[in-house]
Amino acid sequence: MNSNILSRDQVATETEGLSVPLISLLKGIVCRQDNELLWQRVLNMRTVLTDYVAVLGLDLLVDEAEGFAWLRSRELDDGETALPRLLARRQLPYLSSLLLALLCRKLAETDAGGNAGKLVMDRSELVELVRVFLPQRGNEARLSDQVMTALGRIEDLGFVRRIKDDEGRYEIRRIIRAFVDAQWLAEFSERLEEYRQFGEAGKESEQ
Repeated sequence: MNSNILSRDQVATETEGLSVPLISLLKGIVCRQDNELLWQRVLNMRTVLTDYVAVLGLDLLVDEAEGFAWLRSRELDDGETALPRLLARRQLPYLSSLLLALLCRKLAETDAGGNAGKLVMDRSELVELVRVFLPQRGNEARLSDQVMTALGRIEDLGFVRRIKDDEGRYEIRRIIRAFVDAQWLAEFSERLEEYRQFGEAGKESEQ
């Protein structure tokens, strides 16, 4: 009998308590600020979780300094057979993509200025952030609603968080920067220029 084969009881012991952190990671980002107990379980079971998600073609990434943990599709080695993608790539609409790009830059500017604290922005600041890239419209309420809809999609991904008891203000989470790779950063200025041209084209069409 192979001594390396685990019994049913051993398997149960090995996976005890694994389900909640694993499912939470598969659903999205685990944040220490949102759930301290869940965060500690992820840290305590980090090795086991890493082994489990590796079978699914995923890597577990943990930023202990910022308090975030998330899963990412593993990069394949040469000659390695690709597995079916478990984590779907989400294609964000134009305005959500623009807002995400601008928030990444805002975080970088804030950190470069020596302010490592939380970045909090209110509704009016978020609207002003993207205004230059959008066609001019006379209806300010509509513009504000469009920006908030775009922000909602980013919030669903865990990149921003509403400030408790003050829904008009949002914390911009540094997890955004972890999802932006070096290639994306290299193309950042080009992306913003494309967005600006898109906005200018919209302005001309309305004249």
